[in-house]
Amino acid sequence: MLQPLELAIALRYLRSRNKNRFLSFISLMSVAGIAVAVAVLISVLSAMNGFEYEVRERILGVLGHATISGVDGRIDDWQALQRAAAGYPGVAASAPFIRGEAMVVGAGAVRGVEVRGIEPGPELATVALDRLVRTGSFAGLRAGGYGIVIGAALAELLEVGPGDNVVLLVPEGIATPAGVVPRMRRFRIEGIFSAGMYEYDRGLVFVHLDDAARLFRMGKAVSGVRLRFESAQEAPAGVVGVARAAGGGFYVSDWTREHVNFFRSIQLTKTIMFVILLLVVAVAAFNIVSTLVMVVREKRGEIAILRTLGATPAAVVGIFMLQGTLIGVAGTLLGTVLGVAVAANLDVLVGLVEQALGTKFLAPDIYFISDFPTRLEWPDVAAISGIALALAFGSTLYPAWRGAALPPAESLRHY
Repeated sequence: MLQPLELAIALRYLRSRNKNRFLSFISLMSVAGIAVAVAVLISVLSAMNGFEYEVRERILGVLGHATISGVDGRIDDWQALQRAAAGYPGVAASAPFIRGEAMVVGAGAVRGVEVRGIEPGPELATVALDRLVRTGSFAGLRAGGYGIVIGAALAELLEVGPGDNVVLLVPEGIATPAGVVPRMRRFRIEGIFSAGMYEYDRGLVFVHLDDAARLFRMGKAVSGVRLRFESAQEAPAGVVGVARAAGGGFYVSDWTREHVNFFRSIQLTKTIMFVILLLVVAVAAFNIVSTLVMVVREKRGEIAILRTLGATPAAVVGIFMLQGTLIGVAGTLLGTVLGVAVAANLDVLVGLVEQALGTKFLAPDIYFISDFPTRLEWPDVAAISGIALALAFGSTLYPAWRGAALPPAESLRHY
């Protein structure tokens, strides 16, 4: 027989000897309930972690870590700001930019866009735009060349491609004898990028800094300076430090403030989903209570015999606590393995379901991204498994106490 004795008896009680084997079925359902609840919780949190990570990385790939802009929309001595940034600890790169609004006219449609004037070299040192290019390159943006790089969704809407021409219309008018007409300029498409976010792929275009300065009549000024830090977590405090080192009087922003409501909603949703699904785990774990209560009732005669042979109340408590704990451990381990497997292949599974149903779960114009990301965080897995085990262990206390409190003589009378 296995040692200790409590473990051997607990393992024996997990298999009912009755003809209907009802208690074995109830134990199996308790294991399955915990496993399914744990697997669902791990899968859902992994999907939400992946969604948050993908959105954050794509935003950082286009917007960068932080920006310093002029209060009135322009900075004349931006070179001094760059020098201050270069001397500030933690700043890895900086790049000037010009930002403005315009209408882009293509062969198939007209669309309002944000125009960003950049110097390709410095800009690519602050953001990962080069990894987003599908065709062409940002190297085609040259001063006076009037080249433009647009998003894939915008190119599809305008029905244009590399080498085609589009027209940018600036809302600021020019007075002519025929009246006020909008300022416009023809640009040649040098590349098409795909950020994987509908907001950028359909509403953002890039031109050279000098071309943007002529288009928006900025002269030698720029709208601001973009910064990249050695770590994205340094950006909130670092951008303020750079602005102060440059003398102040600037408007500062960082990636935590861009789409701040969106990130807060993700965190709130994650918290709510964790609590709700944790209640599912709790309900599954509390099934152990009913299982053990039924076992105690069935085994009351055997409990009385064990007490008569010298088993202490603590030993009886240990038997039923071990039995419930074994159910919790089996369910948690099975659920963890299943949850990790589902989380690792969630995008494939969702793709198969979408293909079978002929639908798309993530509309890119609503959820920013079109694919279904997943990111497995092992601290989350450890926390979920630990909580499930704790709930399962807590569920054994009352039935175990009831079993130890049975009077042997009274139980043997009806055995």
